[in-house]
Amino acid sequence: MTTETLPHPELTDTNKPFWEGLKKGVLSYQHCKVCNHSWLPARSECPNCLEVDWKWTPATGRARLISWVVYHVAYHPAVAKKLPYNVAVVELDEGARLITNITGVQDMESLRIEQALVLSIEEEDGWSLPRFKVVS
Repeated sequence: MTTETLPHPELTDTNKPFWEGLKKGVLSYQHCKVCNHSWLPARSECPNCLEVDWKWTPATGRARLISWVVYHVAYHPAVAKKLPYNVAVVELDEGARLITNITGVQDMESLRIEQALVLSIEEEDGWSLPRFKVVS
């Protein structure tokens, strides 16, 4: 790995379906069959009730913006050309939350809490990544 690329995710038996789904154009989240809680990132038990009876479920791709930060300084060489860029927390319509980026934003000050978003799976360095765009 060169300093011009970001570290890649470590594939495990637990998170592999998430990454394989993204390659096929589908964002999936885990859903507990016991308490109906939905979550990301992948883990082996429900973070709400600790049960291991869960399933992967495809998301609709709709979400809302919960929080974000805009970086104006590159703390890693791989993002220097992307400045300024955002790191955001979004909540899927199904309830799972994930850390991602909001893409296609010209004016970062136009981002708003509860803003409607839609999934945009983007290829980067050989990985399919779940990112989101603002719904016009």
